[in-house]
Amino acid sequence: MDGPSATARTARPATPVARTPVVVVAPDPITREGTLVQLRRNPDIEIRGEAEARPGTVTVVVPEGLDEEVLGRLRRVVRAEGGRAVLVVGALREAELLDVIECGVGAVVWRNEATEHRLAQAVFAAARGEGDLPADLLGRLIDQVGVLHRVSTGRSGAPAGGLSGREVDVLRLIADGRDTVEIAAKLAYSERTVKNVVHGLTTRLHLRNRAHAVAYAMREGYI
Repeated sequence: MDGPSATARTARPATPVARTPVVVVAPDPITREGTLVQLRRNPDIEIRGEAEARPGTVTVVVPEGLDEEVLGRLRRVVRAEGGRAVLVVGALREAELLDVIECGVGAVVWRNEATEHRLAQAVFAAARGEGDLPADLLGRLIDQVGVLHRVSTGRSGAPAGGLSGREVDVLRLIADGRDTVEIAAKLAYSERTVKNVVHGLTTRLHLRNRAHAVAYAMREGYI
């Protein structure tokens, strides 16, 4: 009997594609299970228990409301645990918006829009360290520029480690909701240059993601 074909002898198992690890935190079993059902439908997402969270894990937080306990949890996820955070909420007051961003949350999903597709989109954006805010929330963030300008005018001197003109240009376009490809086209840069600009300023100023960088620039009166 003939032996195995050359193709069979030389075949190797396909390299498994790494899935995005996700932990879900919710105040009650019904909310948690409903969120898990949506996320489990995506084959590129790996659900883990809270005890299995590691740096790089995306934690989806679905609170009843936003209070200091929830904000503290978001800070711990990003700062102490080295993870990423997605916040699923029904509403955000103006005063809460920058608090959420400064906790390190780069992705926010309205609860009534938390479909399988929308949750996965937010999870993958957070895993990449990118921002993913609803259009209306981004608009409200931009609307706060005037208030933040007034606050910044009372400060003397330039902020330590100020922003370059190129960094400001990139952040303005991020605040307008542009992605890397659109920013590169608008400024006649390569996509790599745009990514390097964002990485450079977030590293230098110890900012956690693009949304945090935009919040910083607004607070300091750059945009």
